[in-house]
Amino acid sequence: MATTQHYLWASGHFLLLLSSLRYFIAWVTFKSVSSWWYKASFTGALVSYAIVCQKSLGTPQPNAAFVRRAMLDENVQYFLLAFFWWSSKPIAMTLLPYAIFSLFHALTFTRTTLMPQFLAPGPPASAGGPPTPHPIAKRLQAWVKANYDTAMKVVAYTELVILPRLSWGRHFPELSPLADHFRPLPAPAYYQSAFTREAIGATTARIDAFVRKPSNPPMVIQVWDRIQMLIGRWVGTT
Repeated sequence: MATTQHYLWASGHFLLLLSSLRYFIAWVTFKSVSSWWYKASFTGALVSYAIVCQKSLGTPQPNAAFVRRAMLDENVQYFLLAFFWWSSKPIAMTLLPYAIFSLFHALTFTRTTLMPQFLAPGPPASAGGPPTPHPIAKRLQAWVKANYDTAMKVVAYTELVILPRLSWGRHFPELSPLADHFRPLPAPAYYQSAFTREAIGATTARIDAFVRKPSNPPMVIQVWDRIQMLIGRWVGTT
């Protein structure tokens, strides 16, 4: 049975999903929209991720070991990023990864917790067996399973586009100077997420093929090799 905390976690995802949808619709149609929707989206993210972090890490401890463990936790990373974007000038693209995560969490919560309260289950698959889920729940589960990998790839590539804005935030005066403090966060994501590794590998390969065209000056190749070396050294150190 779902607890109050579980409902609060789901409420954060529903708030994020609905608010970001409202913000995206206005953004893509070039209509003005209040930043309230942007703030509300990341408020929902903060609520949901705070609950997940508390459940996975327990009560915060004022020691270095806890901090190290927390900073390697992907949910903590997303919580800190959500707070960073919540406190920064609105950038619509930053909502997309969170909205995609929330879509799948909200659909799963709807299927497993809300639907059984309103939709009668199907007949047992075998005599004396448990009742089967409602057909709508089955279709929803199948859709989530069929589209999850594609959605995570979209998240990974979107984060690659957002990464320069995050990592070099000091070059953008509209962003908080706190951006530099979040530079280590993408590296753990590289090790933890196969989708991130795949996106980085594919993107690197395409750039490499473009840079190493015979018609390009040798200087371009040297600069690219230098960039790869520096990034590799930075990720390894992190």
